[in-house]
Amino acid sequence: MDLETGKKKKPGKRKRVRRRKIKRASHRPAVSKTKSRIFWLGMVLAGLLLAGAIGAGIFLLIHKKPAEPVPEVGLTEMIEKTFPEDREDRDIGDDILDHIFTAGDAVRDSYQKRPKSYEVTEANAANFAEISECIISPDTGRVSVTVSGEGIPKSDDKFYYLFALNTYDNGIPQGADYLDREYKDSETHLSTGLNYNTSGSRLYKKFVAAVKMDGKFVQVTQPKYITNPEAIAKYTSVFQQPASIKGILVDPNKLRGSELDDLGVKQAAYNIPVARLLGPSTSAAYPTVYYTHNGKTYTLNGQVIAEYDLVFSTLTAKGITTTAIILNNYSSAYPQLIHPQARSGGSAPYYMFNGAEESGVEYMAAVGTFLAERYSGSSHGRISNWVIANEINARKEWNYMAHTDTESYVEEYAKGFRVFYTAIKSVSSSARVYISLDQQWDRNIKNNTNYDARDVLDAFNNNISAKGDIDWGVAQHPYNVPLTEARIWKASKYVEHNAGTSMLTMENIDVLINYLRQEHFLNDAGEVRSILISELGYTSNAGEANQAAAFAYAYYKMEAYDEIDGFLLNRETDAAEEVAQGLSFGLSSAGGGRKQIYNVFKYIDTPQHAEYTNFAKGIIGISNWSEIIR
Repeated sequence: MDLETGKKKKPGKRKRVRRRKIKRASHRPAVSKTKSRIFWLGMVLAGLLLAGAIGAGIFLLIHKKPAEPVPEVGLTEMIEKTFPEDREDRDIGDDILDHIFTAGDAVRDSYQKRPKSYEVTEANAANFAEISECIISPDTGRVSVTVSGEGIPKSDDKFYYLFALNTYDNGIPQGADYLDREYKDSETHLSTGLNYNTSGSRLYKKFVAAVKMDGKFVQVTQPKYITNPEAIAKYTSVFQQPASIKGILVDPNKLRGSELDDLGVKQAAYNIPVARLLGPSTSAAYPTVYYTHNGKTYTLNGQVIAEYDLVFSTLTAKGITTTAIILNNYSSAYPQLIHPQARSGGSAPYYMFNGAEESGVEYMAAVGTFLAERYSGSSHGRISNWVIANEINARKEWNYMAHTDTESYVEEYAKGFRVFYTAIKSVSSSARVYISLDQQWDRNIKNNTNYDARDVLDAFNNNISAKGDIDWGVAQHPYNVPLTEARIWKASKYVEHNAGTSMLTMENIDVLINYLRQEHFLNDAGEVRSILISELGYTSNAGEANQAAAFAYAYYKMEAYDEIDGFLLNRETDAAEEVAQGLSFGLSSAGGGRKQIYNVFKYIDTPQHAEYTNFAKGIIGISNWSEIIR
């Protein structure tokens, strides 16, 4: 290699020496065996010195030090200096020569194994190589990035360069500084500091590799995010393994009473509209909370936080595994949380989170980290499951953003989801984080401005896998069709047992299970992702017996699938706004009267379950619960 230009010299061919004893001829002077070997040894040494010079040049380049000129040494001079004439009787031996030739062969073989170089074009640049790993190193705490490829790109120099981008960047910003550079190879390792919880934090960044061409940096990989934020988590055992899947949407007015204990509730869900948390407190009894994250201080409402402290500490004390649903409600004081394409307004109570701007990312990161820290210890209760937004495929009703194609919509949701996921998991390694989908599975309605859950699930999986796979789960709401119909078992043209079904209910929940069992949906451990039935209810308007039978049907069916980790019934008490729509979902009426479903819920995960659920078999038309399992 020319150490001044950095270019490789074309290797010359070396004729293999036949190492054998040479018979002396009587008609010419005898050539000593030592001198013959010295000649060939000198040739080998010259090759090794050349290889050493190349290796030294590579070392100097990698360590970013200017190469020092290597003095030219003639072959004769090398031989004379190594073996002076006055020691011509020296015989170094065949074994030593064999070792020297073996070393020379190794240098040659190593050179020949270098990956091939290829031209970088506009067509292949973005996917020339791949970031095969982007993690927080457990050993150093630094961000470790591995770039892999079948060949190496031709460029101005011998390096890959590492850059960190924001969630909303579509390429390397002009004038950006690289974080690291390493010699290009079929597998190249780069690293940079994490700078956790500082103004220069890279926890939420995405990383790309580039090469220098014509003096400019050209991106040669797709971006990847850090995939193991849990590596720096302070809390490692927050998740409370529930005794059963039985859970409920809690009535806060009954939280401190004995009803949750009487019902034997094992899991519970509670909403957290983010804007409620923000801003100064108006109560002297509950002063404003100031929270600093990544060098910025945020103002939080102490009174609202006290409310959540009471809810989550009470549930934890009762041994209940808790799910928090993070929702993006609108506040004129905090528009930065609302996605720019959602600020035009809509009829939905909740909006798309803002991962498209720096201010939105900062607020999500701060809120997510605060909540995870607050509810991972023992002082304020523990949250095990986190659901990010509600029924995201129902854009108009629950997660408003201006209509666009499915991939673009999911891209914006995925940005916010990943920020919350990273914030939560960097604090609590055992926490589970879910996306939320409703029962509209694959309707394919013409000119539909909402999205089918199947399409959103596909797009989300593709998006997350491509940019750094993480251990997300699915929070599904498989309500009946229509919502006012409690009888799950009643035939419907919208409910089929195949992936093309229009709607997904508890009658055909096997469709979701089998869909997520596909290899490309499995997590990195090869397991089916966690499924949480985080909201599901049956109305009593057509009779309490049908409501109770429907709950038993849904519960027994869920129990048959190990992939389902929880069933959170909607709800503990009828809600007036739902009752007005013919949806009396509660275990009790608003007036306090307990319905038939109350005792079915209470005993279904106990040894007495049959006594309270056998009545449902006649209503459903079965003689054994195994008949409902497919």
